[in-house]
Amino acid sequence: MRFPPTFLEQIRARVNLSSVIGRHVQWDRRKTQAAKGDYWACCPFHTEKSPSFHADDRKGRYHCFGCKASGDIFTFLVEKEGLNFPEAVERLASDAGLPMPVVSEAEVEREKTRANLYDVMEIAAKLFQAELQTSHGAKARGYLADRDLSPAVQKDFGIGYARDDRSWLRNELAAKGVALDQMIEAGLVVVKDDNAVGNDRFRDRVMFPIRDQRGRVIAFGGRALRPDVPAKYLNSPETPVFHKGEVLYNLDKARGPAHQTNRLIAVEGYVDVIAMARAGFAETVAPLGTALTENQLGLLWRTVPEPILCFDGDSAGLKAAYRALDLALPLLTPGHSLRFAFLPEGKDPDDLLRAEGPDAVKAVIAAALPMADVLWRRALDENDRASPERKAAFERDLRAMAGGIKDETVRRHYLDDLHQRFRELWGQGRPAASAGPRAAGGRAFQPRLKPGQRSWEVPQPASPQLRAAAAANTAMAAAERRERMIILSAINHPDILHDFWDDFAGLDFTSRALDSLRTLILDVASSEEALDRAALKTHLSSKGFGPDLDRLEDQAKRLNEWFLGPLAAPDDARTGLRQMIALHRKTVTLDRELRAAEAAFARDPSEDTQAALFAVRDQLSSALGSEALIEGFGAASGRGRGEAM
Repeated sequence: MRFPPTFLEQIRARVNLSSVIGRHVQWDRRKTQAAKGDYWACCPFHTEKSPSFHADDRKGRYHCFGCKASGDIFTFLVEKEGLNFPEAVERLASDAGLPMPVVSEAEVEREKTRANLYDVMEIAAKLFQAELQTSHGAKARGYLADRDLSPAVQKDFGIGYARDDRSWLRNELAAKGVALDQMIEAGLVVVKDDNAVGNDRFRDRVMFPIRDQRGRVIAFGGRALRPDVPAKYLNSPETPVFHKGEVLYNLDKARGPAHQTNRLIAVEGYVDVIAMARAGFAETVAPLGTALTENQLGLLWRTVPEPILCFDGDSAGLKAAYRALDLALPLLTPGHSLRFAFLPEGKDPDDLLRAEGPDAVKAVIAAALPMADVLWRRALDENDRASPERKAAFERDLRAMAGGIKDETVRRHYLDDLHQRFRELWGQGRPAASAGPRAAGGRAFQPRLKPGQRSWEVPQPASPQLRAAAAANTAMAAAERRERMIILSAINHPDILHDFWDDFAGLDFTSRALDSLRTLILDVASSEEALDRAALKTHLSSKGFGPDLDRLEDQAKRLNEWFLGPLAAPDDARTGLRQMIALHRKTVTLDRELRAAEAAFARDPSEDTQAALFAVRDQLSSALGSEALIEGFGAASGRGRGEAM
């Protein structure tokens, strides 16, 4: 039985070689690099003790360096499981979710048509490239020169020119033996009722050939040179060889560099792809004038596990990013996600490259955000949380989105991540007393403050159960608050960080976001002898932590924590950081003791276990909010001991 080549290619595109072979072998963990599609195992065709069998997901081929067995996904099932070729195709089509084709005489003819169309498109591509170098192509060459697209770049991407003539391409193709119906089916000539011979589809346009994964020309994109034409960019129509929702521009050239860097970048158009290549990112592709489709997303994920989507810095770019987010979220699987890079407002990659150079483009890509961060930031931007009811709707909608993730493990981790973000959002910058317990009848508990007690400390309610709950909540809020202070002190005074290196690196942080920020600070500090505050903040902002830094600064100003500021004297900053680290260690230890005492009291509610519980809780309460109350603290910064903090 003969199968259409396009059907076999669809199977290869949808089913990974490693997933089929992996049913018969145990991949070697030391040599295998799954993220790069590079797998090693002991050969399933002969007995061996060390792995010499190699499978390459990107090429779809396997080879044993011992027994020399080699082939593709179909060959493996034939040789390993004894299936005949039609049976192997049927098995893999089922894995790919594809119905078996009905191979009729009409389908055979369609396959012949497709084969012929590849030849027609290749002939047209060469005609366009040659025309660019003639006198007719002078204006197009000028346009390309203005965009800094050198002759070498033009040749590398096969750029050409379609003459401003209704019948130029039709006549050139006819002279090379191409029939009119082939020109029409290839989308190169448009026939109307009043014109039986048809007109060229592309006229007076710079031409960009679009290729499939095998490098065959399957379509064109044309950029108009006149400002008065209706369509600035015009793509080929859908044809037997071109389905724009299933193609990524430049994927044939980008796969090799992506394999080397384990990075694939998707931008919005083919001119952007060329600009990214000029900036040093050869591993760049683009959809073709439409929103990213599920098939295109699958192509990205089959190339690298976490591709970067780069969007123009305008409202349209942001909308496109959010559409991609909504498309990808339900489809996430362990290890496969997306990252999002946003260009400065009003600029595309070509604009940024020409205005600020390759380093500016590289900075944008380096600052790409994880998918979870983009989901969260969109929700913050688009939702009003001015009342309890709106806060509840905000949580409900985000949880519903995460709940739509099909993979159970990824879904659970997204919900855990949201839980942590909600907790930090609702607790950040809010006086803990505002969330204090209520007495019977709903009356807010308002005990008298003790001398020296701060207004933000949670008062101790009378009930032992309420007191225990309040102590635990207060400890957690105070721990996160102190973590923010420690982080901000390190950012504003990085020159003293090496004095506290082990202490800073070894602290237990309750906030996942602050822990990530601390890790990044350590990474930067480990490679610098003398840290500069401005450079450190710039680096942290480039990694997506700019809003977090702003919130830290706002907290310090709001609570008058002057010793965290950049103008505090180094001695005062050092004293404050030392005290905060000591208090954080103390409260973390006491918090553990509190949980142990609560568990002991739950098991044995006796007077002794209750007394032990109250003793730990009282120690924890006395530790809250006592930062840097040290004799002489602040003098180096010109502050008297009695001044407010």
